[in-house]
Amino acid sequence: MKTHDFWYDLPEELIAQTPLQQRDTSRLLVLDRESGKVSHRHFYDIIDYLHPGDCLVMNDSRVLPARLLGHRPTGGAAELLLLRDLGDKKWECLAKPGRKLQEGQEVIFGNGELTATISEVLPDGNRVVEFHFEGIFLEVLERLGKMPLPPYIKAELQDQERYQTVYSREVGSAAAPTAGLHFTNELLEKIRRKGIKTAFVTLHVGLGTFRPVKAEEITEHHMHSELCMMSEETAKILNETKASGGRVICVGTTSCRTLESLVNEDGSFGANSRWTDIFIYPGYSFKAMDGLITNFHLPESTLVMLVSAFAGREKILAAYEEAVREKYRFFSFGDAMTIL
Repeated sequence: MKTHDFWYDLPEELIAQTPLQQRDTSRLLVLDRESGKVSHRHFYDIIDYLHPGDCLVMNDSRVLPARLLGHRPTGGAAELLLLRDLGDKKWECLAKPGRKLQEGQEVIFGNGELTATISEVLPDGNRVVEFHFEGIFLEVLERLGKMPLPPYIKAELQDQERYQTVYSREVGSAAAPTAGLHFTNELLEKIRRKGIKTAFVTLHVGLGTFRPVKAEEITEHHMHSELCMMSEETAKILNETKASGGRVICVGTTSCRTLESLVNEDGSFGANSRWTDIFIYPGYSFKAMDGLITNFHLPESTLVMLVSAFAGREKILAAYEEAVREKYRFFSFGDAMTIL
């Protein structure tokens, strides 16, 4: 199967640059994966498609304000993007400008309360950076860091919390699990009152989620690894849902990848954590997920391949074409889609 099989044409003006004022007023395209029938609703109508006994599974990862804008001692601008905590105040980072930030170079942030030394240049061009600061690193980051918005968002984010889900709690992602951005606390409360269970997993989203598929054959693409975790409490809720005939509905592709990575051969769950590089594309047999709430994804991306594996490539591409015709807003701050 070719990467180009997952192309669709998207006018640039449909890429949402800012979040809506009210999270749950975004539009919702509902796709029946058996018939391919499409309905147009608003996100707050999602409750109409959930039944008592179902379970919504959400990724509670919180985005690190991982983009640091600073300067070199000479005064030239420099930027670091935190990718991975290596311990001992060292992080793997993307660095700009790469040609200037060589081993031994220093970068200064804020009024000097945070400085960094490039300690190693990795083969892929990333840097190992050692940070110098007083106090707690996360608190320093909250003051000095910015949200690492995807490259297709050019507008400045006015409220940093709008790139966090209302249920985010485990800090560690380089990008938001954006399907969850549509939920409000009030909508979640209504959903629970209807008898729908909620359960949380954690997958820290890496920047590899934006890495384009460059291989012509999709099977030659290698996925990035991400850490995913499931608690005993979540495993118990999922096992009870399955046993009682309820549906397991994932909020976002990260929740889907977590469940499909951690499910046992017999379809049951237990507390677990592991690094996953699962790549889901058409032909994959789902073992855990019965439904999906997601956003619209980039053409030829691994995420379009994942939703195509769940609903069928032709149905997904037809639904995307209709969304373009109906002028839905696309990508991270865009509208939503549910596949049931």
